[in-house]
Amino acid sequence: MHILISNDDGVFAEGINVLAEVLSDIATVTVVAPDRNRSGASNSLTLENPLRVRAVGENRYAVQGTPTDSVHVALNALLTEKVDFVIAGINHGANLGDDVLYSGTVAAATEGFFMGAPAIAVSLCGDTHFHTAAQVVKEVVLSDKEHPLPRNRLLNINVPDCPLEALKGWEITRLGARHRAEDMIKDTDPRGHAIYWIGPPGAKQDAGPGTDFYAIENNCVSLTPLQVDLTAHDSIATLTHWLSQTTEQKG
Repeated sequence: MHILISNDDGVFAEGINVLAEVLSDIATVTVVAPDRNRSGASNSLTLENPLRVRAVGENRYAVQGTPTDSVHVALNALLTEKVDFVIAGINHGANLGDDVLYSGTVAAATEGFFMGAPAIAVSLCGDTHFHTAAQVVKEVVLSDKEHPLPRNRLLNINVPDCPLEALKGWEITRLGARHRAEDMIKDTDPRGHAIYWIGPPGAKQDAGPGTDFYAIENNCVSLTPLQVDLTAHDSIATLTHWLSQTTEQKG
């Protein structure tokens, strides 16, 4: 088995290195990731500049670009053989609810999915027990051999920051939601010019039973299937009716 690993925290981050170490017990692992922290990069691609790639170890490459760039160049240029999984992570911090829209970790997995590979994004809801998250991913990959995951979705996994034996279980979840983000923080640079910092994320709004937020709060692993089709299918009939009325009025 051959697994491609990427992330958005950078090729030297603790999370990605723990994941590569644990998965190397069951597969050939190739690591292709940004050369520095690119958290919040979402699905951005570098289009105006060439991508520079350098080897930083055996089967390890640092890309001067985004998480999406990293997976794209790995699957289109660096690797000549098929990969069995694209796994993004372990992210330093949760990717719950609305976070997935901004997450470079989820974006790296999405790019793998676009390229036809089974894809998983994994995040640790903290910064300590990376081995717990890595063991969860290892178990998912091994289980896939006997009971294959759906190939028409990618999987977003969030793991509580606790020892493996302290986990209370695993839950299949949906994305929760946050309130709007808090206000930006205005400051002044040393030259007296105004600068702005992105404020903290909004508080949890939809975080009840069945959501990824709820699973993590109850010390359970959250597994959320994601789709990349953003079409609001349940609104097509409503909009079709709206368009017909608008057309009649114009006529």
